[in-house]
Amino acid sequence: MKFVAKVTVRVLFIIITGLFLGFVTLSFAKEVPFTQEDRERLIRIEIKVEEGQKALNQRIDDLGKRIDDTNRRVDDLRDLIYVVIGGMIALIGFVIWDRRTALAPAIRKNKELEEREEKIEIALKELAKKDPNVAEVLKHVGLL
Repeated sequence: MKFVAKVTVRVLFIIITGLFLGFVTLSFAKEVPFTQEDRERLIRIEIKVEEGQKALNQRIDDLGKRIDDTNRRVDDLRDLIYVVIGGMIALIGFVIWDRRTALAPAIRKNKELEEREEKIEIALKELAKKDPNVAEVLKHVGLL
């Protein structure tokens, strides 16, 4: 009997606990009504998020404009560098051309003088064959 009483008490305890937990969960399971204040709060939050997105988009657009401006400046600098390098090459070409033109008359005159010197040397050697004094002088200077 004691066994039956213990089992009945346990079964009764389990049933009462189950009912209690069922009522408690039902009382907590109530749906909380959505108030007008909650709705207004959500609208204010939504407006702030939209304003934040607009400000962020504006900053992104400004950054894009800055990047475009920087790219344009870099392109301008690159063009300037090309112009400067082209000018330097043209200047070097002009200097080379000017030197050649300025030196051409001097080179021509030098050639003429060398040819004249060779002719005079040949004439002196011919003269040295006929005159021993001239031959002696030419040997002394190292031309014979």
